[in-house]
Amino acid sequence: MRTVVISDLHLGGRLGVDILRNSTNRELLKEFITGADRLVLLGDTLELRHGPAREAVAIAMPILADLASALGKKTEVVIVGGNHDHAVVSPWLDARRREQDPAPLTNFETAPADSGWVSGLIEEAMRPAKAVLGYPCVRINEDVVAFHGNYLDRHISVPTFERLAAGVMSKITGRPSDQAVGADDYEAVLAPMYAWAYELAQQVPGGMGIGAHGASTKAWKVLAGGSGHRPMRKKAAAIGFAGAVGLLNTAKLGPLRSDISPQALRKAGIAAAGDAVAGLGLDAKHVLYGHTHRAGPLPTDMLSEWMVSGGQQLWNTGSWVFEQHFLSGAPQGSSYWPGRAIEVIDDGEPVLHSLLNGLTETEIVGDLKPNDETL
Repeated sequence: MRTVVISDLHLGGRLGVDILRNSTNRELLKEFITGADRLVLLGDTLELRHGPAREAVAIAMPILADLASALGKKTEVVIVGGNHDHAVVSPWLDARRREQDPAPLTNFETAPADSGWVSGLIEEAMRPAKAVLGYPCVRINEDVVAFHGNYLDRHISVPTFERLAAGVMSKITGRPSDQAVGADDYEAVLAPMYAWAYELAQQVPGGMGIGAHGASTKAWKVLAGGSGHRPMRKKAAAIGFAGAVGLLNTAKLGPLRSDISPQALRKAGIAAAGDAVAGLGLDAKHVLYGHTHRAGPLPTDMLSEWMVSGGQQLWNTGSWVFEQHFLSGAPQGSSYWPGRAIEVIDDGEPVLHSLLNGLTETEIVGDLKPNDETL
């Protein structure tokens, strides 16, 4: 049994960073997944926060169909919902909640892929392979499980939009993040946020994703000392940012930290993933996740940093988006370089592959451009 896990394709977004639109990147991925017995799409396969879902679907389905041409009739495709495409699984989850006596949401639920209109379209695109829904986790083998990683937003110390919104929802629902237990508990806090973001994208041009992405990118560049930013401006911004984080902690939306250096982001993401693993009670030796787009462990990483307190070894699938604010001036193969996939054969351990390390930025990006001319 050969399983390939990929995550965070963000197909159909308006920013022009979803690199599988480029046939060069797609052919390399098709070559890698050829012969796979199972393909796990580990969340954020679609970008449903930038505009109406029909736009993302129109772009994404031909790309998924092209990928499916490398798969056989016996290949199983497991579709996992993420925070940017929670609508893939939300109709199924909503139907469960409407049952007269709904059973608790366990870690390894499955459902037919046509349980919702978006997931049904993905099922059609992935034929001849057979698609199913899996949420919130997928069992790869006895020692390896995978989940998107969106649940870590209840724990991460980086003051992202998702973390702040989760802090507010935790207060509203009376579910403190440090007491999170079980999938239902995570969904109670996070699912309303995802539903709001999705509905906003259907009604408001540009949704919430583009504006938030642009503002976050600019802030990150200033606070992280990106090129072109004067020292005094950076210092002033950092002081103001630290003060704002202090106020958020006072309001009990934390604990949050103002350090957003690459090292701090890596450590915060790993620690939060470990907290989510504990909250879900996952006891497999290896846990795969995506979400943060920071692949690992890489050869330059300390393997021990990716081991969490429960004894599980974490693995991050990286992404298939080219994020210029993380990659400007970065060498090929850097931690945010796109084009990663994790392979698990039979009862073996995960192996992280970097499929695009041999390509330059120009080759990866090609002629991609935002598909909204107002950006």
